[in-house]
This record gives sequence, C-alpha cells and structure tokens, in this order.
Amino acid sequence: MSLGKIVLAYSGGLDTSCILKILQQRGYEVIAYIADVGQKEDFVSLEKRALETGASKVYVENLQREFVTDFIFPAIAGNAVYEGRYLLGTSLARPLIARRQIEIALKEGAEFVSHGSTGKGNDQVRFELAYAALAPELKVIAPWKEAGFLEKFKGRQDLIRYAKEHAIPVEATAEKPYSTDENLMHKSYEAGMLEDPLLTPPAEIFRLTNSPRTAPEEGCRLKIQFKDALPISVENLDDGTRKEDPHELFSYLNDLGGTHAIGRIDIVENRFVGIKSRGVYETPAGTILHNALRDLEGIAMDREVVRLRNGLAPKFAELIYNGFWFSPEMDFLRAAFAQAEALIDGYVNVELYKGNVTILGRFSPNSLYNQELSSMDVEGGYDQKDAAGFIQINSLRLRAHKVILGD
Repeated sequence: MSLGKIVLAYSGGLDTSCILKILQQRGYEVIAYIADVGQKEDFVSLEKRALETGASKVYVENLQREFVTDFIFPAIAGNAVYEGRYLLGTSLARPLIARRQIEIALKEGAEFVSHGSTGKGNDQVRFELAYAALAPELKVIAPWKEAGFLEKFKGRQDLIRYAKEHAIPVEATAEKPYSTDENLMHKSYEAGMLEDPLLTPPAEIFRLTNSPRTAPEEGCRLKIQFKDALPISVENLDDGTRKEDPHELFSYLNDLGGTHAIGRIDIVENRFVGIKSRGVYETPAGTILHNALRDLEGIAMDREVVRLRNGLAPKFAELIYNGFWFSPEMDFLRAAFAQAEALIDGYVNVELYKGNVTILGRFSPNSLYNQELSSMDVEGGYDQKDAAGFIQINSLRLRAHKVILGD
C-alpha cells in the first residue's frame, strides 16, 4: 500500500537518484520533477534515468524564459548584489523551481514534496520556505536532515555504494574535486578542493568564460536598451546582430560575455545557516546588464530615489539569498522598486574587453542631466553667487563643533 504521492525535485545526480529509490522503497509513489533553468543537460536521458530508478512519472519543465523575465531581470533592476559581489544565480533559480514543483504537486494530488539539498547549505532553506509560502498544507520530506539517513549515508562513497547495490544509473563513480550548479544566470563551483580559501581555482574548471589572457584582442561594442529598467534589446555595434526576445537577448549576452572573459568572481560568502562558504562564479550576461543599468540610472533616476533604493538593495539581495522571494517584505520591496524603476528608459553603449565592461556612453529620453546647468562654460540659469549662502548654512554646525587641531 502506497504511503502517498511525493513530488521530488530531481536533478539526476547522485543524491536525488538515491533519494528517489529510497523514497520508493519506503512506500511512496515518487513523481520526479526536472526543472530546465538553462543547465546543459541531456533531459531525455535524465527522464529515462528517473523512470529506471523507480519514478512513476517524470515532468521535464522548461522554465528558462520565466527565469529570465520573472526573476533575473527584476533582480538586476533592483540592484540585487549579495554582500556587494554575488549576483545570486543559484538563489534566483530556487523559488522558480519550487513554484513549479508546488504546481505539479497540487495538480497530481500529492501530499508530499521533497528535495536533495543538504542540511548545511542554503538551498534547503530556499526550497522549504517557498513550499511553506505557496502550499503550507503539503508535507516536506528532506532526507539529509533525517537521523536515520545521516547514519546510513555519511558521505558520497556511501551513496555510490548504495547506487551500485540497487542498480541505480548514475554517472558518479568517485569523489569529484568540487561541486557545480549551472543555470542561465551563472555557473558556480564550490566544495571539495575549493574549500581551501587559499587555493587558486585551476583554469580548467571554468566552463562559461575565457580567461582574460585568452580572450580576443579586439573588444566587442554593444548598445543595450532598457524600458522601465528592463532590457528590451541588444545590438552588436560591430556586426549588426540584434536581439529583442528576453531569453535570446540574455543567452546572446552570455555567449559574448563568456568570449570576452566577463563575470568571474571568487568570494567567501556568509550562508544563511551561519557557515562561511567559498564560491567561484561565472556570471557573464548578468554582469553586463548590471553594469549597463547602473550607468543608465545615473542619468535617469532621481538622486534621492537612487539613495533610497540603494539603501534597500542589500536587504533585497539578502531576501533572495536567504530564500524569502515569496514573503510580505519581498512584495513590499518589489512594489517600491517598481516605482523607482519607472521611466528608467534609454540605452547604454558598452565595450566588452578582456574581463571588463567599459561604458562608452548613455542616452535617456527621461534624462535628468542638464548639460547647460552642469557646464563650466555656460551659466545655464545657475547663479554661482547663491553658493555662498548654501555653504554658509551648511557650515554652521561645523563652526559650532570646532575641531581642535593637533600640535
């Protein structure tokens, strides 16, 4: 007798393959759900592997377009950069994956959802907070937080042994030197050899980007157009290529950015669970759009609005990183940011060259820049004598403070 239906977020890797079999052996009907968010995988083979392992049904869902329009673009528009450096590739994909998993669970009448994330990482939090927000009535089975599972599987070798014993078709045969996560936004590398923060990542690990040393000697010039802070077109000024579809636009920038060595970072970040983690990331398109949009804001966004938005942006990034995409505070921030992003229209010309995104110029029909007012050669309606009173008023508290100079 079945214990009920369970929808498992299935990647086809060692962990989720073993978990699928374990859940089936416990007596659950397991529906495997594979989310295509831009990772380079053979999804036909993954579906076959899930069925061979014991899944009663497999969903393969192409979520790439939604990922770009509903998650990546809003994050870039809101200046979401975690701890000042990380553009949140993995973090942005998890709420989308969880949302579709919940939709499938409700459609199938499942009582349970499951994932293969460990109890040490961020992804367990991201998945389970999303489940709680979207369908609190569903029960979560997370094997990596169960005492019995942890007692039996102390490491990767135990999982490999279990897979062999139960003829589970997995490719893993030995300890990998590091783990990876890939989607349209980025590719990440962590754990294994990379746990030594002093170790320089070997050149061969990078898959999306060239090294600046091997990037072309000639740069690439682009015109990137925005409407309400969202990218609407990219034009290659060197060969005339133009992309307007959001998914095609982002993929094109990934290709160009990778060619020109854009978007590599190596950081130690703070996980939500309180552990520091070293991560190496490649984020080509996200880096290009982030730099271009911040420049356009300089000409089109009011000074005080910029300051308010930038004051809230770290919280926005933190909410994404920690798994609170579906939360009241996120709704509040996104509504406020939407107001700030209105009328951030125009285009930015950039050059990609050996790891750098160089701004060449910008234009906005809603520009707040007054060339005559800022000119040193034209009066432009500004009476410089007024500055004396401005300085006098702003200096009053400094005169009262009266700094004492040292000997």
